[in-house]
Amino acid sequence: MNTLALPRLALTAGEPAGVGPELLVRLAATSLAANFVAVTDRALLERAAARCGVMIELIDDDGHDAASRPAGTLRVRHVPLAVEEVPGHPDPRNADHVLATLTEGADGCLQGRYAAVITAPLQKSSINDAGIPFSGHTEFFAAHSRAEVVMMLASPELRVALATTHLPLHAVSAAITPASLERTLRIVHNELRTKFGFTEPRIAVLGLNPHAGENGHLGREEIDTIIPVMEKLRAQGMHLLGPVPADTAFVPAQRERYDAVLAMYHDQALPVLKSEAFDRTVNLTLGLPFIRTSVDHGTALDIAGSGKADPSSLIAAAKMALDLVARRAVSSPMDGDRQDEQATPQGHP
Repeated sequence: MNTLALPRLALTAGEPAGVGPELLVRLAATSLAANFVAVTDRALLERAAARCGVMIELIDDDGHDAASRPAGTLRVRHVPLAVEEVPGHPDPRNADHVLATLTEGADGCLQGRYAAVITAPLQKSSINDAGIPFSGHTEFFAAHSRAEVVMMLASPELRVALATTHLPLHAVSAAITPASLERTLRIVHNELRTKFGFTEPRIAVLGLNPHAGENGHLGREEIDTIIPVMEKLRAQGMHLLGPVPADTAFVPAQRERYDAVLAMYHDQALPVLKSEAFDRTVNLTLGLPFIRTSVDHGTALDIAGSGKADPSSLIAAAKMALDLVARRAVSSPMDGDRQDEQATPQGHP
C-alpha cells in the first residue's frame, strides 16, 4: 500500500431502518483524513443524505488508494438491500444484507483491503427474528476471525474492558472462571501494549461483590477466583491493581493509578463511562486480528429518519480507528515485543 495514501476504513451502516445510514453520511461530510468506504446499499445512503439535508457525492469503490478525500465524498461498496427500509421499523428480510456487510468488513480487513472496520449500530432482534442466531458485532467478528476477544469501551479519559458482556446478572458469577478471567486479562494486557502503546499497562481489576467481597463476608468470588488469578499474573510481571471496590474505583485519586479498568459485568462500570463521555465513547473489540471500532449506542429507532441523529460517537470511533492505524503503521511486525517496549506510553504520569 502507498505510504502517502489515506487509510482505507470500511464503514458498515448497521440496521438499515436505524440511524446508522444517517451517521455515515454525516461522517462523510466531515474533513477527517481517511478514505472511507461505506459497505452498504448505495440507494440507502442517498435516501439518508436526503433526510439529513446533507450534500454528498457517492463514488463506486475501485479498491485503489487515494492521497486525499474531499469533504462530502464517500466511496461505496454496494451491498443491496432485500427491501427498502422504513425508518424506525426494522425488517427481518434485510438481516442477510446486514450480515453480508459485516462479512465484507471483516474479510476486507483480513485480506488487507481495509485498514480497519467501523460499525454503526444494528438491531440484534431483527436478525434473530429472521431465524439467524445472532448475539452482536463482537461475537460475530470473534467467530468469523476465530479469535478470542474482549469488549472495551473507551473515551479520551477512561478505558473499560468487560470480563462478561451481555449476560443476565444472575449468570455473571458462574461465567467468571479462573480460565476465562486469565484469558481476558492477558488479552487486555497485550492489546494495551500493542494497540495503545503502553509499555507496562496498569490494569485496575474490579471486585464482583460490594466492597470487593469484604474478606468473604459479602461473597467469595474475590477469594476463590479473582485474587488467585491476579496473583498468578502478577508473578508473571503484569501490573494489576485490586480487586478494587467498584464504588471507589473511579474517583480521581484512583484513576491516576491505572490505564484501564476490567469490570466484571456490563453495568458495573459502563454507566460511569457513558454518563461523563457518552458522545465521545467508542466500542472496541480487543483480540481481533484487525482494528474494529464502533459507536457506543443503539439504533435509536425513535428518531431514525428524522435527520436528527448525533454523529459524535461515530466520529470518535473513526478518529480512534485512525489513531490505532497510525500507531500500527510505525511499529514493524518483524520487531514484535522489542517495538512494543519502544512505543511511547500514553496516560502514565
